[in-house]
Amino acid sequence: MTRHHHAGRSMTRRGAAKLAAVAAVAAVAMAAPSLPAQAQQNYPTREIITICPFGPGTGADVLVRYFAAKLGEELGKTMIVENKPGAQGTLAMEAVARAKPDGYTITITPASSTMAAAVSLFNKLPFDPVKDFTPITTISSLSFSLVVDGKSKINSVAELTESLKAKASNGFYGASTNTGIIATELYKRQTGLKTERVNYKSLHDTLKDMAAGHVDFVFTDSSFVAGQMKEGRIKALAVTSPKRSTVLPDVPTMAEAGIAGVSLTAWWAAFAPAGTPQPVIDKLRAAFDKVLAMPETVAFLGKIANDPMPGTPEETRELMIKEVKAWGDYVDLAKIEKQ
Repeated sequence: MTRHHHAGRSMTRRGAAKLAAVAAVAAVAMAAPSLPAQAQQNYPTREIITICPFGPGTGADVLVRYFAAKLGEELGKTMIVENKPGAQGTLAMEAVARAKPDGYTITITPASSTMAAAVSLFNKLPFDPVKDFTPITTISSLSFSLVVDGKSKINSVAELTESLKAKASNGFYGASTNTGIIATELYKRQTGLKTERVNYKSLHDTLKDMAAGHVDFVFTDSSFVAGQMKEGRIKALAVTSPKRSTVLPDVPTMAEAGIAGVSLTAWWAAFAPAGTPQPVIDKLRAAFDKVLAMPETVAFLGKIANDPMPGTPEETRELMIKEVKAWGDYVDLAKIEKQ
């Protein structure tokens, strides 16, 4: 009897221990979802790394550092800018795609080139610009300008087209960027021109040759144009954006200049790795919205010919999908070889 009694008591203890263990596991299981939720609610609790796809001192670096500083003030945490140049920005995008999706690694990037265009420019891209990222917001847009030499007698796109058509080979254009090539090829397609391309390593070399009369025109990003126009070195005949640039209000769009179908705009946006929780994205987007609404931000962007372009994560994703397809068509048109 006594032995049986001890065994029963032992079983009771074991049963109680099992119940306690089950209860503990259940408690942990119930608490587990609330831990990330709590972390999301308290975000950010430490510094955030912002990856810049170009080197220190570049125009891209200046823009990224401006926004990082302002976002840090809004979020109350330090934003560390990490420059990761190389392969036209794709090294940086790969690093973001592979980062932990917790909101502590983001990128502020010229997404039209480092992401959308990259699909068609590289044979083996180490990321998918749609699947591997969570969009936060669009930031700004930048037009390209069709420019001729400051001493040229040409003052409009119509005059340039007429002048080129009078030349046996339809003249020459300078090119140092893929976007400049694509803008020109769209212009040529709309006008029937056969203008030949002359490749340059830098815009500076292009302008030098244009001043010497070796090339007739070039498409370049508008951030460079305003200062050069003031000094009389170049004339801007039109911009490639759907509406006029705020920094070049007197320069017509290509459509206004009578050339439809040449709408090409570079755009900046912010992204986090795919899988970043929605509450974190919402906080980041709200901070970006506040920064973009600041008069000093509008003035800062204006100095580099950018127009503010706030947008929702959904709008950013839709734009990316649309631009990936568009760049595929552009690269085919311009016959640009993949790298």
